[in-house]
Amino acid sequence: MSTQADSLKTIFYALGANFAIFLTKAGAAAATGSGAMFAEAVHSLADCANQLLLLLGLRSARRAASEEHPLGEGKAVYFWSFLVALLLFSVGGAFSIWEGLHKLSHPEPLRWPWLAIGVLGFGVVAESLSMWGCLREVNKARGDKSLWRWFRDSRQSELIVVFGEDFAALCGLSFALAAVSLTAITGNPLYDAAGTLAIGVLLVLVAIFIAIEVKALLIGQSADAELRRDLRAFLDARDEIAEVYRLITLQLGPDVMVAIKARMQGAASGDELIAAINAVERDLKARFAQVRWSFFEPDIAD
Repeated sequence: MSTQADSLKTIFYALGANFAIFLTKAGAAAATGSGAMFAEAVHSLADCANQLLLLLGLRSARRAASEEHPLGEGKAVYFWSFLVALLLFSVGGAFSIWEGLHKLSHPEPLRWPWLAIGVLGFGVVAESLSMWGCLREVNKARGDKSLWRWFRDSRQSELIVVFGEDFAALCGLSFALAAVSLTAITGNPLYDAAGTLAIGVLLVLVAIFIAIEVKALLIGQSADAELRRDLRAFLDARDEIAEVYRLITLQLGPDVMVAIKARMQGAASGDELIAAINAVERDLKARFAQVRWSFFEPDIAD
């Protein structure tokens, strides 16, 4: 089985990189008057806020089960991840599009364009380090899946968000670098405005993809297919179980709930039946650390 990635480490990688990039971009935007640079500075600041929200979500997800939340609050991380996608769409994407349209209608020449190019180069390096840290954790979780397949199948919403942000940031920096360079070479500020628009459209598209993936988890999604197969194989191999009728899983943040309906071997009843079920559940939780809750229903028919 693939392993769970360290989401906390990934978020801190991204937070440190984005804050450093924001400071340099903001200074360069003020000095050069570049719309693309300003859009990128806002993008990086929004990413910093997003990572703080993800940290809040991870903390909320660790709260213990209570009478009001009998299965814990693991799904809280999905709410905060969905909110991050909305912020990426509105604060990042929509603002960049607005800024690009403003620059198209009121073009201004760039000041100190080579400063902007240098800052964007630094941003590419810093964001590449963040992406490297993110990919290290993603590779632990995705196994032999492609990145696209992992993105569609992953149940770690916070890792999906950070990966999407890093991808958008690297592409956005490339757009801004190309736009500022063309403006510096040609003296035409329309390239800068076009780069700002391209960054906005990119952020909106990435936000939509992230929101679609997180929405499925927020509504309620099963554990990933690999875990479901392993759970089924584990149950089918147990001597206590004659036939598994139903296996239902539900992903709850980092934890999984499992419900099983099965016919037991022989004519076990009473204390023997209880002991057999308890043994299966005990070994199941020992084998699959992410299974926090299990509910077992013995029956003689589906």
